[in-house]
Amino acid sequence: MSHIVTIAVEVRDLAAIKAACQRLELEEPVFGKTQFFSSNREQFSAREIERPNEVADQRRAKPTASPGSGMEGILVKLPEWVFPVVCDLSSGTIHYDNYQGHWGDQKHLDKFVQIYGVEKATLEARRKGYSVSEQPLNDGSVKLTINMSAA
Repeated sequence: MSHIVTIAVEVRDLAAIKAACQRLELEEPVFGKTQFFSSNREQFSAREIERPNEVADQRRAKPTASPGSGMEGILVKLPEWVFPVVCDLSSGTIHYDNYQGHWGDQKHLDKFVQIYGVEKATLEARRKGYSVSEQPLNDGSVKLTINMSAA
């Protein structure tokens, strides 16, 4: 019997995060703390809008957020992103600051979340002794087939 399932992904499994990073050829994720550019404010100046990368470099060198602020969790560096994304394993949430796409293309985060979901589902299925096959589809989605009779 066939079933189509859509999965809402919560990022809570370090092994699946590591597998997704390896598969996407990203640096190995590490536990750490990062301060995002907008840690302590919501408005951007004209200079920040015109030269966001220059301002971000200055902010990383000398953050203005208050001491002890920032996000802590599993840090994942995505291609061409200014700041790493932070995976909070306790809540399943991913925190990030890509300045509405200026400091990181959303497609890289979307791909990471997609591959994390594939890796997590595959790990869970194999943990139960099921076989898994994967098929990329033309629309960019991934079809996983889990054979439960393999148990």
